[in-house]
Amino acid sequence: MLLPSQVYADEPDVLRIVAETSAGSMGVLPHRLDCVAALVPGILTYESAAGGEVFVALDQGVLVKAGAEVRVSARRAIGGTNLARLREAIAQEFAQIDAQEQALRSVMAQLDGGFMRRFAALTDD
Repeated sequence: MLLPSQVYADEPDVLRIVAETSAGSMGVLPHRLDCVAALVPGILTYESAAGGEVFVALDQGVLVKAGAEVRVSARRAIGGTNLARLREAIAQEFAQIDAQEQALRSVMAQLDGGFMRRFAALTDD
């Protein structure tokens, strides 16, 4: 699983994958035909021989299956083996993102206000 800044997970011997697409849930087993799927925000579940079942909350992404390789690329991912804890982690992550977006909006509003004042001063002359 790939994120813009890192490799989130490189899991060998995955037995099955279930991902959310715009057309609904999609299951991937080892002998499935090659495919590409656009992922929507949701929970991707995979099961490996060594690690058991793992849940990963994904932002938008892409799943590509070619031969025995499955690659998932997403903007953000939060994973865990317990859905309740994963829900809490997602809530905390969204609260942090909301605070960052609100700060960014405030800065952009200040920049827009400054631009408009300077533009108005130019047109008054």
